[in-house]
Amino acid sequence: MIRIQHEDFDVGAEIGRLRAGNPKIGAVASFIGLVRDLNEGTDVAAMTLEHYPGMTERALEAIVAQAKERWDVYDVLVIHRVGELEPTDQIVLVVVAGAHRGEAFAACEFVMDYLKTEAPFWKKEATAGGVRWVDARESDDAARARWEQGS
Repeated sequence: MIRIQHEDFDVGAEIGRLRAGNPKIGAVASFIGLVRDLNEGTDVAAMTLEHYPGMTERALEAIVAQAKERWDVYDVLVIHRVGELEPTDQIVLVVVAGAHRGEAFAACEFVMDYLKTEAPFWKKEATAGGVRWVDARESDDAARARWEQGS
């Protein structure tokens, strides 16, 4: 399940819906991304996330499909917020439900690594020095590349 939204999300409620009393689920792995107040040594007052509707959902669906092909998991949820966010606000939630923790952890990490590099989101930070667009990080590309090497 994929959702792009302006509204905040309730992690407990989202995990509860994903589990929905399924007795086959033995593991739930999750990741919550938050807005930091500091990036590259500069104070950040706010972050604006933009996306291209339709394209973004298709990219996220493809990432989730890849995770489901690679690991034996029951379900994957990705919620990504857009719009203006402030430090401590939640940006993204990835939840993976499976029978075993190893599969759930791996799939969750894979989804986040690919989301950071393959999903069409654009980030703009408001700082004391003005507004700046956030470039992709080499560390995100390296994290994604390790999945292609079979790790």
